[in-house]
Formats: sequence, C-alpha cells, structure tokens
Amino acid sequence: MLRIGLTLAAAILVADQATKWFMLDVLRLAEVRHIPLLALGPFGFDLTMVWNRGVTFGLLAGDSPWSQAALGAVALAIAGVLLRWLARAENRTTALALGAVVGGAVGNVIDRVRFGAVADFLDAHAFGWHWYVFNVADAAIVVGVLTLVADALLRPSPKAKDQRP
Repeated sequence: MLRIGLTLAAAILVADQATKWFMLDVLRLAEVRHIPLLALGPFGFDLTMVWNRGVTFGLLAGDSPWSQAALGAVALAIAGVLLRWLARAENRTTALALGAVVGGAVGNVIDRVRFGAVADFLDAHAFGWHWYVFNVADAAIVVGVLTLVADALLRPSPKAKDQRP
C-alpha cells in the first residue's frame, strides 16, 4: 500500500508544481491577476491569482517569515504522521487518500519556502458567489480528507463481516 500512496503523492506534487509554474511563469498570472475562462449561464470558472499566507481559507494568515515557517513546519509534521499511517494502511482507498493529502501538503509547503505564501489560482463561481480560490494541492487535500472520512463512516466493521445469522 505504501507504494500506491507514495506514487499518487508524487503525481499530485508534480501536477501541483507544474500548474503553479505554468500559471506564474508562462501565463504570468501574478501580473495579469485574472483570466476569465468559462461562463455557462450563472456558473463560471476563472483563473484569479491569490497569495494565501494562511492555512485553509486564509485562516491564521500572517506576513511574518516566522509565521510562514511555522505553518510550513506544522504541515511537514502532519505529512510525516500521515506517511507513517500510509505505511500501515490496510486498504487501497486509505493509501490513495493519504497519498493525496501528503502530495498536496508537500506541494503547498514548497510554495511557502519559495514564495512565503501559497499560490492559489482556480476560481469557481455561481450566481455571483465565488468559492475560495484554490490550487491542485488544495483540491487533492480536500478530496483525500473527504475520502478518509467516507471510508471510515461507510466501510463495514470487521465484526459485522464475521457475524452470521
């Protein structure tokens, strides 16, 4: 299971860093700030450059290099705990979910080290309401966590399998 999770983590890390490179160095989104992409009635999807100095949804944002270092250190510590869990994963679903979270967390830590903030640029909106701007790493973390929760809630317990009427 470790190999499955680490492979997904590496793929997400590469995809995350490649999209950030493309947005920042090729499209120069940091200079352009906003590129409308898709509008289907009240629904839309744009590229909007945001530098997230906090954690999820900008919580705990701080401009100090120390706050960025602390957030990066916490993210790396969590990734370490998740890697240990991944090494003991009992099924493919858990391994893939943990790999997604680890790959996303490491991708965002790289941004904190390189830029002092996380580069976010995916902007989904509907009926004039914008969701939080995010990136590939953020999406992987959210999908991974939701998968872990769903797996924990929906997987039959071992005792339920062993009981026979």
